[in-house]
Amino acid sequence: MTEKPPFDNIAAAYDRWYDSAKGQAIFNAELDCLRTVAEIGRGRWLEVGTGTGRFAAKLGIVEGIDPSPAMLAIAQKRGITVHEGYAEALPFADASFDGLLMALSLCFIADGAKALSECRRVLRPGGLLLVGIVPAESPWGRFYQAKAAAGHPAYSHARFCTAAQTIALARSAGFSFHSAAGTLFWPPDTPPPPEPCVRQEITEQAGFLSLLFTTDSARDLQLSKCGKADEGRRCTNERSNKRHENIEDQR
Repeated sequence: MTEKPPFDNIAAAYDRWYDSAKGQAIFNAELDCLRTVAEIGRGRWLEVGTGTGRFAAKLGIVEGIDPSPAMLAIAQKRGITVHEGYAEALPFADASFDGLLMALSLCFIADGAKALSECRRVLRPGGLLLVGIVPAESPWGRFYQAKAAAGHPAYSHARFCTAAQTIALARSAGFSFHSAAGTLFWPPDTPPPPEPCVRQEITEQAGFLSLLFTTDSARDLQLSKCGKADEGRRCTNERSNKRHENIEDQR
């Protein structure tokens, strides 16, 4: 954890990508997907791997931690109270937070198991962990893995996991799986639809998944029950009423 964070050299370019038309559409869909499974911001929340603070700022989270000073400098300009550090050694006392967000950061953490154990430690009883991932088995996951293999400056450092692997990793850290939603159902090499769909299910076709976990062991949902028709689904129109802030192609 002593080597220079890979995002330090590309922080500005990565952040500008969110201002492109493609980046804006993807970011808005991911935001809606995260909001679908959790009421974010009640109590004290922290984004772990906050990067430039785009997700935290839009979701009402005022604190973030990241190992990259360059990324944190941008996040601070967005009003985020920033902490420099690593997810594997969170510099907070036990039971400090009501909720934690890990939006597209778990795949970049060297020791995911240790990071999730740290997340469990700093959460209060009944606390929530909201994880946003690009599933390895999805078309988008395969797309980014191909970029990684070609030496992409960011994704060459990523370790993509499947939805099942991510849930198992969180359970091993003491979390219970609560609910999920997915989005990015269009192919990576095609333009996004006018109103991207958010479905409350786990499916290999979703390029982005929101996975909600709790510290409450009595609320563990079996993966086999997630994704059935009676779990519900929706195509969100929220984007037509909210002009979220936008996402050079670093993703």
